[in-house]
Parts: sequence; structure tokens; C-alpha cells
Amino acid sequence: MPAITNKSVSSKKRKSTKAGGVPSSKRRAVAENESAESMVRIQQLEEQIAESRKHYNNIATLISMLGEDGQGINPNLPVAVSLCRVFSRLIAGGNLAEPDRAAENEKIVVAWLKERCREYQRILVSIMRQSDASSQITALTLAMRLLNERATHIPGDDTQAWTSGLFRSIFEAVVEARDGQTLRSEFLEKFVKPHEDVTYYTFMQLAEYAATARSTEILETLVTLLSACDSVPSADHEFESFYSKASKQNKKLLSVNSHKKRAQDAWLAVLRNNLAQPLRKTLLRIMVHHIEPWFARPEFLMDFLTDSYNVGGATSLLALSGLFYLIQEKNLDYPQFYTKLYSLLDADLLHSKHRSRFLRLLNTFLASTHLPATLVASFIKRLSRLALNAPPTAIVAIVPFMYNLFKSHPTCTYMLHRVVPDKKQKELEAEGMDDPFDPNEPNPDRTGAIESSLWEIDTLQSHYHPNVASIARIISEQFTKMSYNVEDFLDYTYQGMLQAELGLEEKPLKKIPVVEYQIPKRIFTDRLLEEDGGVDTAPGSLVRALWDFS
Repeated sequence: MPAITNKSVSSKKRKSTKAGGVPSSKRRAVAENESAESMVRIQQLEEQIAESRKHYNNIATLISMLGEDGQGINPNLPVAVSLCRVFSRLIAGGNLAEPDRAAENEKIVVAWLKERCREYQRILVSIMRQSDASSQITALTLAMRLLNERATHIPGDDTQAWTSGLFRSIFEAVVEARDGQTLRSEFLEKFVKPHEDVTYYTFMQLAEYAATARSTEILETLVTLLSACDSVPSADHEFESFYSKASKQNKKLLSVNSHKKRAQDAWLAVLRNNLAQPLRKTLLRIMVHHIEPWFARPEFLMDFLTDSYNVGGATSLLALSGLFYLIQEKNLDYPQFYTKLYSLLDADLLHSKHRSRFLRLLNTFLASTHLPATLVASFIKRLSRLALNAPPTAIVAIVPFMYNLFKSHPTCTYMLHRVVPDKKQKELEAEGMDDPFDPNEPNPDRTGAIESSLWEIDTLQSHYHPNVASIARIISEQFTKMSYNVEDFLDYTYQGMLQAELGLEEKPLKKIPVVEYQIPKRIFTDRLLEEDGGVDTAPGSLVRALWDFS
């Protein structure tokens, strides 16, 4: 006979137990109690330190509680905040400054406090290097607050703390931090950009740090930090936003030239480092707008730009902007500039993503009417030869560009309508002629392009794309237009061409295109039907005969 069960007991849920049979709710309560007790203990230790010097040993106790692992990976952040308050009060009260006529025991106490402060700073730096993002940001805020107190209240430490003391360690930790993207962003947005003294000393530390060979990853981080500081002070700028009050007494921090000098040294240190090719291209892209404005003497960029210009390929194209700035503004003498420019016109140019940028600069370089006709003719001929294998989006930009060159240099129009003597006319029609242009000659003054003709443009007038064929015909027509705005053609893309074709439905067709001349009755079979009279009359029977479907 089954036993009677107690429903009131059996219906209750059993509490989940883990870790030694202790319910999870009890474990949470125990953890909360331990946390509350820990906070009370921290507060008691801090208050005792503030009450009397005899409790200074509590500082060592708090430091031991802060970084128990010794590496800053799992820090006790409440302890870090408490220690920051403790040392801030001590520094503000002058307890870390040694009096002139202090007793020996007083010197020992000050030395002990300084050592504990340095130990606390090292732990904060370790947290910034090794811990999670939230702990890194907290450690950065505490370290910068401690730096401000040291620079404000300790005599003689107002500059040393920034140049060779705590700020150097903070900067290196920010740069080298593990997974430190969030930390670097906080450093830039909260300290560097809003405060001009922090910006100044960041430039100083970066210049010293980059003077040593660094890895590509570190250099990319340095470039990111420098690029973010893009607000160049004007000549009449007044410096007022300082993180430390003591910075207002530093005359160098109130000088525009001094700020530019520090930024210039920082950029030069990066540019002289061992740069990988992708990073070099990044620097060349931002050269004109982010780097050159900081330079009081832009000629210091000459070596970097000329070396980049001599690399070739896309790197040379990107170096053109900065190099042209030096030539135009600083009278840089670059030997054989047009010879090197001519060498950049290779088969990859018109397929490059930097094509539009290069053509804009080339339009500026060849704008002068004082250039020799032989030089301009070589560029025209080289571009027309490259256009034979260029994409349609590049051809529609090259032809108006050449049109403008012909208008600026009328002597080159002999390439379009050269008169042939009657004696040679029949010989040319029968045997043709060799193109006098030498595509392998590196010197544009010796290519013989002025003796040639633009048969390539005549070929492009039969291009498969109707837009290309139409625009190529402007070279064969009368030059009644003064010039074309090249900017209207530089950003022509495949997407734009496709949209133009798809937009035909908005413009009704004048004539419906013929799809088939004769509709066949059979496509892939040679079987003759009775209604065809036994004769294969469908077009394409020869093509079907060449196929074997067995």
C-alpha cells in the first residue's frame, strides 16, 4: 500500500545550491557584506591618515590592498580613489616637500612618503597598461589629478612632473596599453584637446619617444595622437585653457612659436622613424592639411617628400601635393622635376584610385605657358597612348585635359593637322609610316612626340562606349571653346555611367532598337520540320553545324 505523502512539503521548490552547498542568494549576501565591510575599512584607514601622522603606515596598508597581484590586472579601484585623495591632501599640505632646515627624522618621513607616492604611481601606470578599459580610464583620471597636484604645490616640480616625471610614464602607458583604444580616446578628448599645456607636453614626450626606433603598430598610434591635434594656433592666439594652474607662469606655454616648435619636432621624429609603406602613404595623404601647417620651416619636410617621390607608384602620386607646396611657397629646387613627373605616367596610373588627385596636380604643373612645346607634347602623347588601355571613366577626363593643353600651347597643334607633302602622300597611303614617338625615352624633351600625331584619339572615336566616342571627337572639331573645366570630368565613375544608361526610361527613345533581324524557328536542333518544306532556312545553321550535342 503506497504511503501517504505530504503535499505541502513536496510541492516546494528546492533551492539551488552550489559551491559547498551554499545557496546562491546567501553567497550574494555574503559578497555584499564583504564589500560593505571593505569600504568601511578603507574609509577608516583614510580618515586615520588625515587625523594624525602616526597613522601614515595605513598608506602602506592601502597600497597592499590596491594591487594584490602586483601587476595591476585586477585592481581594487575604491582603494585607488582613496589613495588619490590621501596623496592629494598630503601634497596640498606640503607634507611631500622637504623644508630647508628640517630635522633628520622629518627628512626620513618625507622620503618615505615620496617613495610610497612613487609606488602608488607605478601601480596606476600598471593598471593603465594591463587592466580592462574601465579600470584604465579610472587610473588615467587619478594619475592626471595627482600630476596636477604635484605641479601646483610642490616647488620645482611644476616642470619636472611634466617633462621627466609622472607624465612621461602616463604617456608611455597610454601609447603601449593593451587594448588601449578607449584609453587613448579618453586621453585625447578629456585632457589633450581641451588643455593647451597637456597638448604642449604631449608633443614634447612624443618627440622624445619617437626618437627611438619603434614598431609599426606603435608608430600608427603616435600618428593617430598627432593627427587628432589639428588645431594650429594663429599668430595672435591667446593661451588660456590650462589643466594646471602653474602652467600660466611658464612663458613657453604662452608662445605660439614654442607650440609649433614642439609639434614640428614631434612630426619630424615620426617621419624619420622606420615607416612601413602603408603608414608612409597615410602620412602623405594628411601632409598638406595636418602636418605642414605646424611647420615654421616646411623645408624640413624636403627629405621625406623627395624620398617618397622617388619611390614610384602610388607613393609618388601622394607625395606630389606636399612637394608642390614646397616648390611653390618655399622655392624648393627639385632637379629634373618634370622628368620624374613624366615617369609617373605608366600603365597603372589611369587605373589607380589616386588618378583624379594626380590629374588635378598635373593640370597645375602644366598650366604655365612658358613650358617648352616639346615637353608638353610628350605629356599629351603619353596620355593619349595610355588612353588606349584606360577605363572609360579615365578617358572622359583625359580628352578635355588634352584639349586645354592644346589651347594653352598652340604650337602642339601640329600633332593634329600636320601637312604631308604630295610626294609622300601616296607612299604613306601604300606603306604607312612608323610613329616617331619613342615611348621608352625617359626624358620628355627627347621623345620626338612633337613630330608624331594623335592617331590614338582617332582610334578612341570608335570606342564601344558612346560617351567616350563622343568626347573623343572634340579633338577633331574646331577649337571654338576656350577651355573645359576638368573638375567636371575627374569624378566620373562606372556607377555614374550605369545610372546614366538606366535613366533612359526617363527620356523616351526616338527609335525602338532592333533585337533580332529574323526570328529563328529552331535554335539547337537540325531536325527539319514538315512545315519548313524539309529545308533548313533558319539563320545560324552554320553555327549549329559546329556544335555536337550527342
